[in-house]
Amino acid sequence: MTGRLRRAVRQVGTASVLAIAVVLVLGLGASWQAASSIRHGQHERAQAVLERAASLSEAAVGSEVHRYLDTLRTVAAAVGSHDQLTADDFAAITAPLRQAGLVGASSLVYLVAADDARLPAVQQYWRQRGLPGLELRPDGAAREHLFTIFTRTLDLSTPLAPGTDLSQVAEPTAAMYEARRSAQPAVSDTYVLLRDRGLAPEVQQMSFLLAAPAYGDPTADGQHEFKGWVVLGLRGQDFVGGVLSRATQGQANAELWAQNGSGQAARVAALRQPGEPDLHRDVEVTIANRQWRLAISADSARLGGSAPQLPLLVGLGGTGLTLLVCGMLWALAGGRGRAEARVVTATAGLRQAEREASHQVALLNGILDRISDGVGVIDETGAFLVHNPAAKEMLGRTLDPDSAEQWQEHYGMFRPDGTTPFPTEDMPLVRALAGESTDRVEMVIRNPDRPEGLLLSVSGRPLEAGGRRGAIAVFHDITEAREREADLTAFAGIVAHDLKNPLTVIGAHAEMARDALPDRPEQAADSLDRVGAGVVRMRRLIDDLLAYVTARDAALKTCEVDLAELVADVVGERVNHLRTRPDVYVGALPRVLADPAMLRHVLDNLVGNALKYVHPGRVPKVDISAGPAGEGWVRVEVADRGIGIPDEDKPHVFESFHRAHAGQSYGGTGLGLAICRRIVDRHGGTIAVTDNPGGGSRFSFTVPAAPALAPAASSHEYV
Repeated sequence: MTGRLRRAVRQVGTASVLAIAVVLVLGLGASWQAASSIRHGQHERAQAVLERAASLSEAAVGSEVHRYLDTLRTVAAAVGSHDQLTADDFAAITAPLRQAGLVGASSLVYLVAADDARLPAVQQYWRQRGLPGLELRPDGAAREHLFTIFTRTLDLSTPLAPGTDLSQVAEPTAAMYEARRSAQPAVSDTYVLLRDRGLAPEVQQMSFLLAAPAYGDPTADGQHEFKGWVVLGLRGQDFVGGVLSRATQGQANAELWAQNGSGQAARVAALRQPGEPDLHRDVEVTIANRQWRLAISADSARLGGSAPQLPLLVGLGGTGLTLLVCGMLWALAGGRGRAEARVVTATAGLRQAEREASHQVALLNGILDRISDGVGVIDETGAFLVHNPAAKEMLGRTLDPDSAEQWQEHYGMFRPDGTTPFPTEDMPLVRALAGESTDRVEMVIRNPDRPEGLLLSVSGRPLEAGGRRGAIAVFHDITEAREREADLTAFAGIVAHDLKNPLTVIGAHAEMARDALPDRPEQAADSLDRVGAGVVRMRRLIDDLLAYVTARDAALKTCEVDLAELVADVVGERVNHLRTRPDVYVGALPRVLADPAMLRHVLDNLVGNALKYVHPGRVPKVDISAGPAGEGWVRVEVADRGIGIPDEDKPHVFESFHRAHAGQSYGGTGLGLAICRRIVDRHGGTIAVTDNPGGGSRFSFTVPAAPALAPAASSHEYV
């Protein structure tokens, strides 16, 4: 064998052997380096997909829990508003919940508290409210019993019988006590629902409940009467499966872990997918008053976007090609005859490799051609490398301009208002090329090929490969979604109008009754006053709900606004009719670029709050000023000397239905500041609140400055 090898080397030549060895080493190195790069790229893509799945899962759980809590607060408020709640009232209040799509919800229950001494009176009271056969059955020797009164089932399970005592079940009891203590919704520790404990262990689920306190109208001393709790039971596995199955799209595992009151972590539910997970991501989600953990994991081979065996095929294919080339060199060096035979074999191998490469390219092109979202890729110069058919269909133009500065005019890109040209520097692809990721940036596409206009949501990400930079953008058509939202907004307006008509009738009849009974008894006068106050509160709530929807969905009609003139008009309407004129100072105010009606709503709400939330007997004092807030922005400040906002409420005052002074005799729906934030957000600005030195609060928000900033108006006072 050694003799044959020596003869072969002598036949080929030492120089040729060295050349073949160099080719072998370089070819093998390049092949497996390419395989390693592909594997690394697949892993990075898998990481990105997992991050997106984790973000979507966090957003899905958070938004669903927020929706459940809003529903619970609404039902608790409705229950508390009834002085004499009956079974029919509760059924009417909770009837819409069957169509609310509350995934995993088992039932909604109203409970009251009673000690042993009050059991007969409480039992008789609720028998007269629609439960003639009610029997309160105390369980154990608790000082205070928690009895179920009314129940609305949201699934096919058997409801708890009225009069069941939950005081001996530690988890719901602790949650209800925490809700009553904090006057906010609370979540219980995980446990098996009473109605599920008779099921087989393999079908039982870890569950939890959300509890919200129900308070009545304020009494003469400004206190709210505690009436009971509204409790929503949720089965963990049904909740997780319903919420996260769409967010993970069958690609990732999901586990929801609860941090119970004992400090121990308990797994609420899990969503499993095939594969061996090697990627993990944990995110924190807020569940009422607790922070729970959402664990997302996946098998990277299922997330990479290409076949997991591709790196091995590339490495083996490159190795084969390298050996083939070396064989060819050996054959060429050894003799023409052997070379010709090997050339035939090598040609066949090259054709097979070409077919495989063509197959991979066709596979990638097929994926891009068939996805419904548009995909665009540019290089570092801004030239388009890829435009899949969906992107071409959405943009409506086939010819790509030479530079990003021409995109707006060529494709007809506008702000969501449909008239303001989209600035080049704010385009997602331009920002991604600069290294900044963007999500769901909305723009309107209108050009001769798209005269009807199309509303897109665009997300951009930077790309880097082989030392070269680029960017990728994904386009999603949300035109129909916005049209549906517009229909819902119009429907809300119609419903609100129809609700106001009976309110007007009720208010008018109450006023007529008040005028017709000049010597009416005190109880009748109090009832008529309550009817009138209820009509006013309901009308204010309907108006605020309409403004809340409009602030989110109405089209922005921006133009130059004289801030001084607008503030003067708002202040005049607020103070001119008052007997005691407040002390209002208005500083020099510039011109801004905004929607006049929406900006007026923000100013009217902030000035109105400054005049309302004052100490009894004191004259309100309000300072309104403005100044620059960076290039192209104006910061407007409204400061008062009122009662101020507690530190613990400052992070939440801009949330829907949050009232910082809920326990005091100040009216309001809890939507005013939430509407202000929506309006400011839609203008691209920010809004915040801080303490005012010397007492009171200082609200500030930013809006775009007018393109050509006009001289500021002089300051003046209203006293």
